Amino acid sequence: MQEIILIKNGELALKGLNRSTFESVLVKNIKRRMQGLGAFVISRSQSTVTIEPTDENFDMDEAVERLSKVFGIAGFQRAAAVEKDMAAIVSAAKEYLADTLSEISTFKVEAKRSDKNFPLTSPEISREVGGALLSAFGHLKVDVHNPDRVVTVEVREKKAYIRCNQIKGAGGMPVGTGGKAALLISGGIDSPVAGWMMAKRGIVLDAVHFASPPFTSPQAEMKVHDLLRQVAKYSGDIGLYTVPFTEIQTQIRDNCPEELFTLIMRRFMMRIAERIARREDCAALITGESVGQVASQTMLSLGCTDAVVGLPVFRPLIGMDKDEIILRARQIDTFSISIQPYEDCCTVFTPKHPKTRPQIPFLEHAESALDVEALVERAVAGTRFELIKTTF
Repeated sequence: MQEIILIKNGELALKGLNRSTFESVLVKNIKRRMQGLGAFVISRSQSTVTIEPTDENFDMDEAVERLSKVFGIAGFQRAAAVEKDMAAIVSAAKEYLADTLSEISTFKVEAKRSDKNFPLTSPEISREVGGALLSAFGHLKVDVHNPDRVVTVEVREKKAYIRCNQIKGAGGMPVGTGGKAALLISGGIDSPVAGWMMAKRGIVLDAVHFASPPFTSPQAEMKVHDLLRQVAKYSGDIGLYTVPFTEIQTQIRDNCPEELFTLIMRRFMMRIAERIARREDCAALITGESVGQVASQTMLSLGCTDAVVGLPVFRPLIGMDKDEIILRARQIDTFSISIQPYEDCCTVFTPKHPKTRPQIPFLEHAESALDVEALVERAVAGTRFELIKTTF
């Protein structure tokens, strides 16, 4: 008996003629995540990816933990692989499932016979395995409607598989199938969640962060690094571009109306992020904004910030309230990092009475006091790059 992992790819099964391309990307992502755990072989068949360890020291528990963070996986199970023989199947079921079955009261057996040359039908397999388990575990009862556990026996072309506990996957699409986009990331709660949500749709992430020393501290930058490392557990490596923003913020403070500070700042951020995104072959920008959360996120305000860029702007949190965003942040373990008391540049020079119904002509008039192009060019030229690597 050998223990393997069976992976269901979920949404990819709906793809047409290019389904194989998506599955190939998923397999590559899985291989990268499994590095360092021991030798293994990956195969694909019938919407299922199989990981078969070839090293007796392969770390199965750590493999399960890593697979739970791979986008494109709907669910997966540890399973026993045995010869296609009923005596071997029954023996393996009793041995492999002993710990699980000793902790429950009711069960049922489901059989799937993909190999139609196997001498028993699916109902016959279910009856024989179920009877053997009832005899071996006297406390068990069969409940076909609401069992504590469902034991699955699947007879395929090469082997038979016995499994019990389904583990929920991260879902979504494999990262790398949806192109690349640039995430504008602060140190707050929202933007890491936004990046995670777009990575779930298969998008490779670059990140753009704006630093304003001495108004922001080195700890604020390190917080962003920590947030991205957490997101990278799901998305893979992330390129981080840290933009010097102090000059721009002081120029806005000294030359523009106070009620427009935040909006003009946001417009500069979008311009700079677009320059970096286009240079790095990103097809869109990503922000963590949701409608009405703050004054700069009213519909009119968002329209004013979008007006200065030509790339699409993805806002996956746009209709979510703060409680929903916090719930997701806790789920992906970014919340405790985000609430560390190190302020980002978005909190610098916040106006007392920000404009909530801005008009583009008024913003353009206010910006005419600034050399916008020169400020943007200097900020882009001073940008620092660092690769945030995936860690476990």
